[in-house]
Amino acid sequence: MDALSDVLRVVRLSGAVYLNGDFTTPWCLFGQADAALCAAFLPGSERVVSYHLITEGSCSARLADEPGSAIHLNAGELLVVPQGEPHIFGSALDLSPALAGPLLAIQMETAPGQVMTLSYGGGGPPTRVVCGFLACDGTLGNPLLSSLPRLFKIDMRNDPQSAWLESSLRFAVAEAARWRAGSAIVLARLSELLFVEAVRRCIDTLPADRKGWLAGVRDRFVGPALSMLHAQPAHSWTVDELARKVGLSRSALAQRFTDLLGQPPMQYLARWRLQLASHELLIGSKSLAALAEQVGYDSEPAFNRAFKREFGMPPAAWRKSHMAQIDTASANAAGPNGEMTSV
Repeated sequence: MDALSDVLRVVRLSGAVYLNGDFTTPWCLFGQADAALCAAFLPGSERVVSYHLITEGSCSARLADEPGSAIHLNAGELLVVPQGEPHIFGSALDLSPALAGPLLAIQMETAPGQVMTLSYGGGGPPTRVVCGFLACDGTLGNPLLSSLPRLFKIDMRNDPQSAWLESSLRFAVAEAARWRAGSAIVLARLSELLFVEAVRRCIDTLPADRKGWLAGVRDRFVGPALSMLHAQPAHSWTVDELARKVGLSRSALAQRFTDLLGQPPMQYLARWRLQLASHELLIGSKSLAALAEQVGYDSEPAFNRAFKREFGMPPAAWRKSHMAQIDTASANAAGPNGEMTSV
């Protein structure tokens, strides 16, 4: 399995579309996937990736705390906010942004989990937007999510190789506009597909001098080394063996890997093994001894020590703590919805 596919598997994405927006100039909104919104559409979510698909017209967007991050979006482009941070988007960003919560509160209460509609603005030229988010495992120091730009856009059209994607987008827009049986799961899967494609295109368009995990995946030597580590994380890898397989000297691979990812290959592997272990602790029921062997440790005590260094507590206590948090989040989601304070 290649490194990107492996990381996407472990991050446990689950998607949802929550809003079909029809905005007319002038308009400006403050966006953030708050706790009430997540509870209604993706109960128990720990970390959220927000996105907005522009289906007609155009708008601008920026991070709420960074005016210099402003970008312009046209129809067919996807705005992604990987950390789910507060952001502002509208026909103009110098307008006072409005909170859509009060406008959507009734819909949240009467039809939780269904795609909401919002018409807002001054009556000028329209911009139509499909808004959604993805929940993912927030317990991992996931290299993918931490290496993505805080806010970026991807052109999902105008690519002769992506006619299938444009057809999927048209289908998503139609599905969001008319709610029917099965719409939730259809839109969830389309959300996940959009995000994966956005990540792939982000990698393809990285500047040549960019560093980080995404740049490592793209590199012709580090990329294959990452894929091998992810394909066989329990293997007793050495830098010599990796270097021989990718066609570099030991020192050259170690330097190239460290320059791009900020850590040497064996340190990266050690941390990834522990991230895999934390993932398995939440979804599986294996004994700690079996799990230690699965991720490449010779003994359970060695695994316990390494896990405690990385996560601050032994694996058994960590699993108990996080399962309790998930149970609490699910119980809260099943209760009355809180007031929604933002989009």
